[in-house]
Amino acid sequence: MARIGPAAKATRRPGADADLGGFGGLFDLKAAGFDDPVLVASTDGVGTKLKIAIDTGLFAGIGQDLVAMCVNDIVVQGAEPLFFLDYYASAKLDVDNAAAVIEGIAHACKECGCALIGGETAEMPGLYAKGDFDLAGFSVGAAERGAILPKTADMSEGDVLIGVASSGVHSNGYSLVRKVVTHSKLPYDAPAPFSPDKKLGEALLTPTRLYVKSALAAIRTGGIMGLAHITGGGITENTPRALPYDLDAEIDLAAWTPPAVFGWLAKSAGIAEAEMLRTFNCGIGLVAVTSEKCAGRVIDAFQENGDKAVRLGKLVQGQGEAKVRYRGTLKL
Repeated sequence: MARIGPAAKATRRPGADADLGGFGGLFDLKAAGFDDPVLVASTDGVGTKLKIAIDTGLFAGIGQDLVAMCVNDIVVQGAEPLFFLDYYASAKLDVDNAAAVIEGIAHACKECGCALIGGETAEMPGLYAKGDFDLAGFSVGAAERGAILPKTADMSEGDVLIGVASSGVHSNGYSLVRKVVTHSKLPYDAPAPFSPDKKLGEALLTPTRLYVKSALAAIRTGGIMGLAHITGGGITENTPRALPYDLDAEIDLAAWTPPAVFGWLAKSAGIAEAEMLRTFNCGIGLVAVTSEKCAGRVIDAFQENGDKAVRLGKLVQGQGEAKVRYRGTLKL
């Protein structure tokens, strides 16, 4: 508690003073400036990416992964993440490792304007193996009533799909990633074949991008009708979650160049393109739906806030439940 207290206090924002130690965390929606808010909640973990962090002893980015997996799910629904809580469980607490993770959580929360208002650190000998631990995160955000996304009734054929770049694999598909590493017989401290200036473990632990600032800026342009966070299930399964029943997403696979890690994964293990697209983000962390008229200013809003954005394709008439149609080939 003494070690992580200053990091938590640094996440203070209107509505929360971020003091730790009570039985529950408090948040004042009125002080945060909301008039008629709808709450949006999300919970997630880091998945088996955590095993690579444990095996390498590199914990600095895992906290950001945890926060990003929760707050990115909130912002794509048009809401501002307000506060975050974490759950850290191990057989026996390693204070230095736990502090590194939770300080990473606090840093990510501060970057998102999200208060770290509490959490739980549990020791459970007999349940976890020595040296192992698990993480879960919980976040709550809010949007004014009527501002929740997606606005599927406003979407129509010809609307534009915009892709926002990922930083790499993010936090999904790591059971397969770990199998590829085993198949390659490369140790985590070897140079990464796709990024020789980094060790393999370090490269695979590149943190998930935090899209809160850029997505909120894009939403404020008034041009966003829907956003999809590309997580487990990839572009194929996540994009339709932001679409109406009768419209499909037509995506040009030549519109962007995925980070080199995806080419290494595909070629090392002979993973087919269709499997890549429904397992990994393949270089696209968010997909936005906007009109042709608004596309330029939406792209500008993402890029002015540090995220590369490109036109991916458009909405086309479907024949039932929304799906993704691909054109071209991934540049793997």
